[in-house]
Amino acid sequence: MLGFDFNSAISNFALTWLPVMFFLLMCIVVYLLWKTVKLMPRVKPMEITPGSASAVTWDDVAGLDEAKEELQEIVDFLRDPARFEALGARVPKGILFHGPPGTGKTLAAKAVANESGARFYAQSASAFVEMFAGLGAARIRKLFEEARKNAPSIVFIDELDAVGQARSGHSFNREQDQTLNQLLVELDGFGPRDQVVVMGASNRLQDLDPALLRPGRFDRQVLINPPDLKGRRAILDVHTRGKPLGDDVDLDGVARQTSGLTGADLQNICNEAAIGAGRNDRATLTHADFDYALERVVAGLQQRRVVTDKEKRILAYHEAGHALMSHLVGNQPEKATIIARGTALGYVLHLPEEERYLETKEELLDWMVMALSGRAAEEIVFGRVTNGAANDLEKVTQIARAMVFEWGMGESVTSRTMRADNYALSEETKRLRDTEQARLTDAAYADAVRLLSKHRGALDRVSAALLEKETLDRDELAALFAGVEPESRSSDSVGVVRALGVDPTG
Repeated sequence: MLGFDFNSAISNFALTWLPVMFFLLMCIVVYLLWKTVKLMPRVKPMEITPGSASAVTWDDVAGLDEAKEELQEIVDFLRDPARFEALGARVPKGILFHGPPGTGKTLAAKAVANESGARFYAQSASAFVEMFAGLGAARIRKLFEEARKNAPSIVFIDELDAVGQARSGHSFNREQDQTLNQLLVELDGFGPRDQVVVMGASNRLQDLDPALLRPGRFDRQVLINPPDLKGRRAILDVHTRGKPLGDDVDLDGVARQTSGLTGADLQNICNEAAIGAGRNDRATLTHADFDYALERVVAGLQQRRVVTDKEKRILAYHEAGHALMSHLVGNQPEKATIIARGTALGYVLHLPEEERYLETKEELLDWMVMALSGRAAEEIVFGRVTNGAANDLEKVTQIARAMVFEWGMGESVTSRTMRADNYALSEETKRLRDTEQARLTDAAYADAVRLLSKHRGALDRVSAALLEKETLDRDELAALFAGVEPESRSSDSVGVVRALGVDPTG
């Protein structure tokens, strides 16, 4: 009787069936990957034809006069290319919009397409970013192929930094690098008679690859900043078009009070004003609706939080300190309240009424004193401070850091920058930099304590009024400050708020 060889049977099974099972497993994996790619949604570009409901005209673009003059040449070229070709000119291949969010970059691109009669293809750059190699590059090829087929056309790529970031330089090849390389090839692939213009938009120009920015790819770079006073007035006209305005609405006043806000902010203000009027069942928008909307956008949503009497008194003195110091540095506050909005338990609202682009050292110092006056009031009255000044301290640190690092406004460092990202600085220079910042902030706090102590009577009056009414407007504050003369080193110290992107409310 022959014995059963178990080891031989196992060996025969492994040699016969394991390769088959491995092959079947690989087939299943490949099939699942194929199904994943096939079922992946194909992101199609937004297509807008001239004259459609989504088209935008020059009349819808306000506050961008300089950019419109630059873009009008593109419109003329696409309308009548023969006139320029006879002179040997070619249409610019690419135009890059850059600037803060909400300033109207996409709106300007749509207007160019509609005014020129070109077909408009819009796509977010994030749609080209995929985990599977080659898909992003394939989508770019497809997009440009479609644009060439329907020329004259405009390809608009929003948030270009999603695929246009500077390449890594490592030896391995990233999918993002392949996508960027394909975009560079497409930009170079236009013939002299191809009536295709590529427009891109980015908030971070410094992060883009240098090869993408060179002439011949993006020939023009158009900076779009927040609008000036005239531009804000024009934007308000656009967004109040068709809205029933009351006789007391002063759009010129709204424009003066919204320095530094973008077109998107102004559109939001007009919409919030309309919502407020509808909530109160009014047939027209009043100036009070715009005041509410402006405060809603600048300070945030009003919240009714339950605070103890002790906390309410601390809040009242804190905001009274801000309001009184604002008056002392020559900037009358628009409103003071101890009603919470957003993350703030209370705030003092300043609405600048003029355009400011330059700030003196004295104005910056006055602003730091104003920001620290809430904490100083707490120390004067209660002998201790709370964590309510966290945002104030953060803003003061921003100002002092910029003064020393970038603007040469320290006490002993007055003719050079000391940037934070400069690793070549010596330890002695770094210590000097920190000392300069501390000297500026400590001097500002000492000034705040001195001035509020000198005008303690006015501080008590404003605090008592806040405890009684919770909110004080400009006229009520002015009456409480009667007899208190400003003691500032400058005439205006709030313009820096816009320049640094920080909020003046405390």
